[in-house]
Amino acid sequence: MLQGCYTAIVTPFRGSGVKPEVDEEAYQRLVELQNSAGVSGIVVAGTTGESPVLSHQEHCRLISMTVEHAKCQVVAGTGSNCTWEALELSRHAQDAGADATLQVCPYYNKPNQEGLFRHFSAIAERVEIPHILYNIPGRSAQSIAPETMAKLMEEHSNIVGVKEASGSREVWREVRRLCGEKFVILSGNDGDTLELMRDYGARGVVSVASNLIPGRIQEFVELGLRGEFERMQREHRELEELFEVLFIDTNPIPVKEAMRMCGMPAGGFRLPLCETGEEKRRRIQQVLARLGLKVVE
Repeated sequence: MLQGCYTAIVTPFRGSGVKPEVDEEAYQRLVELQNSAGVSGIVVAGTTGESPVLSHQEHCRLISMTVEHAKCQVVAGTGSNCTWEALELSRHAQDAGADATLQVCPYYNKPNQEGLFRHFSAIAERVEIPHILYNIPGRSAQSIAPETMAKLMEEHSNIVGVKEASGSREVWREVRRLCGEKFVILSGNDGDTLELMRDYGARGVVSVASNLIPGRIQEFVELGLRGEFERMQREHRELEELFEVLFIDTNPIPVKEAMRMCGMPAGGFRLPLCETGEEKRRRIQQVLARLGLKVVE
C-alpha cells in the first residue's frame, strides 16, 4: 500500500560545478537517516535528486543503491519526456527491485492528452511494477488531465496513483471524482499535504522537507491517516514557514542549503543549479533556528 511520507531524497555531489562526482558514501548516510526515522518510502532520482543532470549510469546506480540500503519502499523516478528513455529506466528499476516508479508528465515537448495516454500506456504495458503519475505543470508546461488519469487507471491496473503538484483544488476534486477512492493521491507539495489529506482523501506526501526532518514529517502524515486533522492543522501551522522557505529558491537549492547548515551531507550542485544568495541563506537560517534545529554551519 502506498501511503505515508515518501522522502524525495537529494543527490549529494562532491562539490559544485559542471560535473562533480556523486558522493555515494554521503548518499548512503542520507538513506540511513531516512531508515532511522521510519519513513514510509524514499523517492530516488526525482527532481529533488537533480535527475535532469544525472547520466543514465548514475541514475541506475542510485536506484540500485537505494534498493540495497533502504528499509522502506523505494519509488524510482524514471519518467522522461522521451518514452523509450523512460522505458529503459523503468525496466532497470523493476529489475533492481524498486517497489514502484514515478512517471513525470513529459516536459518541454508538451504532448497532447492522447500523446500522454500513449506514453504512460507504453510504460505500463512493458513494466509490471506499480506506476505513480506525476502531475507538475509548473515544471512540465503541460498537465495530465484528470480524464486522462481516469482512462489510464481503467486501462492499466498497475497505474495506481498520482503525485499531485498542480496546486489546483479543481484538479484535485476532479481526480478524486473521476478516479475514485482506490486511486492513490500523494501530495506533491509539503504545504498542500494537510488540505489534500483532509479534503480530498490523499494518502500522504512526496516530501522535500523530510530530507531535513523525516521523523516529524512521517508523524505529521500519520496524523492525517488516523483522521486527527485538528492536531495535523496545529502541526501544519508549526511547519508552514519551513515549507515555504524550502521553496524560496529553485528546489532542491534551499533544502540542500538547510541540510548543510544542520551538518547533513547534502553536498553541492551540478550546473545549471548553484548555491543561493546570502539574503536567502539568512532567511533559511532564521527559520531553522525558530524550529529549534541546530545550525552548525
